[in-house]
Amino acid sequence: MVVYRFALRPRWILMHLLVLALIVTMVNLMLWQIRRLHDRQGTNHKVEQASRMAPVSLDEITALVGDRGAAAMRYRRVAFAGTYDAQHEVTIANRSFEGAPGRWVATPLVPTGGGPAVLVVRGWVPLSVGQDDLRPVKGIEPPSGDVIVEGYVDPAQTRGRFGPTDPPTGTLAELSRVDVARIAKQTGPMSKDFFVQLVAQEPMAPKAPSPVPPPPPDEGPHRGYAGQWAIFTLIAVVGYPVLLRRKAHSLREAALPASN
Repeated sequence: MVVYRFALRPRWILMHLLVLALIVTMVNLMLWQIRRLHDRQGTNHKVEQASRMAPVSLDEITALVGDRGAAAMRYRRVAFAGTYDAQHEVTIANRSFEGAPGRWVATPLVPTGGGPAVLVVRGWVPLSVGQDDLRPVKGIEPPSGDVIVEGYVDPAQTRGRFGPTDPPTGTLAELSRVDVARIAKQTGPMSKDFFVQLVAQEPMAPKAPSPVPPPPPDEGPHRGYAGQWAIFTLIAVVGYPVLLRRKAHSLREAALPASN
């Protein structure tokens, strides 16, 4: 073991710490990708289950959200009638669709039977649409009069630790997220725990945003990324001791007396 004394030199100790830090980082990245894979699988299961269920009424979904929470009812189908409050329409910034940048168009829908409005995300539009602050968005105005909408439930979005902040007061034409409680401040009574992503509507407007579909039923790249980090970790765990062994072997060879 004398030949491994070189590994106790400061330069090598620093190298050991660096390799150890890399291994810990790669293991954590692998576990993070595995957690994301499990989350994606859970979402796929929830979407599949919800797609098999018949749409429920607004009263039913409101009761279910109140009982179980909006997150538990995510992707559940709902159908109800009402009238769009087009003057209080807003857009949601920085939303992509099929790889293209754009925004969502969200319009309150006042139920026919009365009660608080429900925010309906009517769909996605490219960046070139809705750039001004005029509402409703010109060219894709919602139908006037009664409509029947069908869509799926999404929990209201709130700001996490990071991300842009919307002004807490004033009338906003565009927001950073679907913050239903913030939108309700400028529209009046509204169901604040959830909003509805529109799937179908009768009658349909002549020109309408592209509906935002649920997540596709695939696992994304997470399994492959987790495998890559596992391979990188294995290379470090196996390769670094081999490197030390080769270094020790070269030092031992150099210390042997030269043969005649």
